[in-house]
Amino acid sequence: MPSFEDTAARLRACRLCRDSPVYGPPLPQEPRPIVQGSTGARLCIASQAPGTRAHRTGMPFMDPSGVRLRTWLGLDEAQFYDGDRIAIVPMGSCFPGLDEKGGDKPPRRECAERWRTELFAGLPHLDLILVIGSYAQVWHLGKLEGGLTGTVRRWREILAEPRRPRVLPLPHPSWRNNGWLKREPWFEAELLPVLREEVARALAE
Repeated sequence: MPSFEDTAARLRACRLCRDSPVYGPPLPQEPRPIVQGSTGARLCIASQAPGTRAHRTGMPFMDPSGVRLRTWLGLDEAQFYDGDRIAIVPMGSCFPGLDEKGGDKPPRRECAERWRTELFAGLPHLDLILVIGSYAQVWHLGKLEGGLTGTVRRWREILAEPRRPRVLPLPHPSWRNNGWLKREPWFEAELLPVLREEVARALAE
């Protein structure tokens, strides 16, 4: 199998969703695939798709969602963007465009089908995958019991399953989930302390 770095380089040159779309119309803007990592990465953030600011800067989570996510993880920017230790692999590597209401469209399905298996094959040293949002959770965990909330509520059970790398489900850190976070206080009280411990442990090994 090719290394993660080789696969990521080919992914960054990919124009599949614009030039040969399989699901729906072509991507409405110039593709800018965004992915981070290296073969030696110990932690992977399996996310949804870049937003408008990530598309503009070429940096994943370079927005308020990223600020919240880094707070959740207990990491500063330098640690978060250290690709030798942390891989960031979205379900769709390009910004998918905006819907009629101004929200981000779902990740392009072509991207995951073409690239995801090969990318993860190039990450043999992963200890922990943080699966953010329902799209990534379905990919890594299969059909979700009780939707995103039910899946995240089962975080202890999922983390304890005998799989390698281990998986920990999280909601998306977007401001759109502020209501969810208020309704589910156990997330910050119970899950976040364990999340920070697991992240620190994975990166220390």
